[in-house]
Amino acid sequence: MQKLLKLYKPLLLLSPLFLAACAVTAPSATTSQMDAVTATKWYSPLPVANAAKADLPHQGSVTALANWWQSLGDPVLVELITSAQAASPSVTAAASRIAQARSAVVNTGAASGPNLSATANASRGINQLNTPLASLGNVGLQASWEIDLWGGNRAAQDAAQARLAGSQAGWHEARVSVAAEVANTYLNLRTCEMLVNVAKDDVTSRTETSRLTGLLANAGFTAPANAALARASNAQSQSMLTMQRTQCDMQVKALVALTTFTEPEIRSKLSKSSVLSASEAMNKIAIPQLPAQLLAQRPDVFAAQQDVAAASGDVGSAQAAKYPRLGLNGSLGLQGISSGGVSVNGATWSIGPVSVTLPILDGGRSSAAVDLANANYEAASANYKAKVRGAVREVEEALLSVQSAADRLQDAAVATEGYSAAFVASEARFKSGLGSLSDLEDTRRTALAAKTALLNLERERSAAWVALYRALGGGWTPSAKTM
Repeated sequence: MQKLLKLYKPLLLLSPLFLAACAVTAPSATTSQMDAVTATKWYSPLPVANAAKADLPHQGSVTALANWWQSLGDPVLVELITSAQAASPSVTAAASRIAQARSAVVNTGAASGPNLSATANASRGINQLNTPLASLGNVGLQASWEIDLWGGNRAAQDAAQARLAGSQAGWHEARVSVAAEVANTYLNLRTCEMLVNVAKDDVTSRTETSRLTGLLANAGFTAPANAALARASNAQSQSMLTMQRTQCDMQVKALVALTTFTEPEIRSKLSKSSVLSASEAMNKIAIPQLPAQLLAQRPDVFAAQQDVAAASGDVGSAQAAKYPRLGLNGSLGLQGISSGGVSVNGATWSIGPVSVTLPILDGGRSSAAVDLANANYEAASANYKAKVRGAVREVEEALLSVQSAADRLQDAAVATEGYSAAFVASEARFKSGLGSLSDLEDTRRTALAAKTALLNLERERSAAWVALYRALGGGWTPSAKTM
């Protein structure tokens, strides 16, 4: 043992000098302030450090995501979203990326600790001339450990952990995207059904007008041209109803493609659920005040921040590769020899060698690796700031769309009510023989256009709500303070 200490004493004495000579100085994974975020009515500058600690949407829970949509009071929508997430290839692909990132974490963690392996071998033969036939066997343990002097392995492990967190955020982003797509399709379908009901009422009204006009024309109380006009108007309404039903059928087929349900199953679910207009559904969720911290829950912003952290770890790992590497090896074994009827057994062990490897001439490879890692870090930082700016824009645009649709809905409702009253009065005059068919058709077209515009505006508002949900990375806390 004393001989071993004398042999490795110079290396042991130099180890503190190695530790103090250089230090890995990776760039910070956070910045002081998010200069990309401009203070507005809803937003204030958001520190990146806070973003790193933010929860993912719905706290990363599938159940919580379903509960958020349950606040609309429509269980069919929740069923469709749950089914779509199970069938979505994007969610499945995101889950596979999580498994890959988790494997990378295990690999980098293994590099930081000692490795232990078992060996065993046996041989039989003549090893030297004039010696009898011999059998040789041994078993042993081999241990090795590369000491992480400069924290390079630790930096690589931190980078892998950040990439794992980023891949998990990607999975949540895929879930949110699927939920938003299904919600849009479903709410469009419900609005389409409302438009079908409007078209049916219009067909019923025009059919009756056509019947009365035909009777008057046959009796000679009105011109045959008026009867032809009434029949043409009725045919036009039938065509519009057919077109509207076709659009609804297309929405149903879109839901079939998004989910695991068949078309009969979806139609059965729709028939058992009330036709809730998009506007009524969205009124069940209050708009909260939206602080800047809500932007941090966006999966893409969260993942971009983790990319910065991972790039920072890569810089540290690349810097550590330029410095000396200290390795320690050891072995322990049992050996047996049998020759000429004589057997000898014994134990062997060794500690060492302790090795120090220092890259001296590598053609600039290690320096290029550091430069590449620094460049990737700068790119990740720039991408992070761009993600935040884009998130602010998307949220503000969605809020403006929601507010604009809500304001216009009030005016559209008043217009629809007025035009409907005018049509009822015009229809009553026509039936009493005091009004003309042309006046009736004019007021009918105006009233129908107003009803259609109102429902389309409700559909626009629902799309703005879903866009706000997606812009916030998965909605907001229902208990948030309302505006």
